[in-house]
Amino acid sequence: MTRLRKMMLEELQRRNFCPTTIKGYLRSVEAFARHFGRPPDQLGLDEIRSYQAYLLQERKIGVRTAAVYTVGLRFFFCKTLKRTYPLEELPYPKRPRSLPIILTHDEAVRLIESASNLFHRAMLMTLYSTGMRRIELCHLKVENIDSERMLIHIRHGKGARDRSVPLSPRLLETWREYYRWMRPQTYLFPGAHGNWRVDKPITPKVVWIACREAAQRGASANPSARICCGIASPRTCLRKALICLPYKRCSAMPSSRRRRSICTCPNVISKRRGLRSTKRSFPAWTKSNDPRACIRRSETAAPRGGRYHSRGR
Repeated sequence: MTRLRKMMLEELQRRNFCPTTIKGYLRSVEAFARHFGRPPDQLGLDEIRSYQAYLLQERKIGVRTAAVYTVGLRFFFCKTLKRTYPLEELPYPKRPRSLPIILTHDEAVRLIESASNLFHRAMLMTLYSTGMRRIELCHLKVENIDSERMLIHIRHGKGARDRSVPLSPRLLETWREYYRWMRPQTYLFPGAHGNWRVDKPITPKVVWIACREAAQRGASANPSARICCGIASPRTCLRKALICLPYKRCSAMPSSRRRRSICTCPNVISKRRGLRSTKRSFPAWTKSNDPRACIRRSETAAPRGGRYHSRGR
């Protein structure tokens, strides 16, 4: 680590900036020095002016991305090197004010129903129902769900602030169904390592991919023919005589890949071969008095990576 990088890192840490902000500031100064091939402390306002023009005119990057580079350079020269540059010499690019694209109710339903599996469906429903950010969704924990007061506690959100958002009953039922299927331990949406589920948060890229794949499925000419996540009529669980809600099988899927649905009810999941006993305690929000809580799912809808290392198959 160079002396300048260490100085800037200490200034950022003194102000208790989040890791994402620190990484973005350091990356902007690195790109600035790499562009001119000289240490950044040997550069000045003329180089900053030409570099801003280069980003917008030649590289054609977005205005918001150029603003991120600008704020990083501002911090380095004004806070780290203690140079008294006027802010007028380090302007932010003018941002266009455009209206956001808001999905209609039918479009939102089509997007959620077009999810490729229950893992993606639960993530999309959480984003649409709560309005939380992607990074907040990635770090959402099982213990943050309060079904008694119907609240979701978001810890260390943007700006290191905590807040609570309402929990809808429909989202709670989807989460209960998802929990009996995935059985997360710490994080509600666990990540993967080596094609196995591990107890770590997913990356924001996973959420972006889930949304993109659902949008591509929903934008097809006949989206209903490719939906694998619709709820069908109730059936009876032969093991415990409980009502199960199986998923529709995708009509576009070859018959050779259609497998038998497996009951993931907590009452019978311990009898499945290779799984541990379910005598351990479950979170309170996963328990329901509804007899339809015994959910059946299709093995073909399992997310990539399966369950955890600690659980056999």
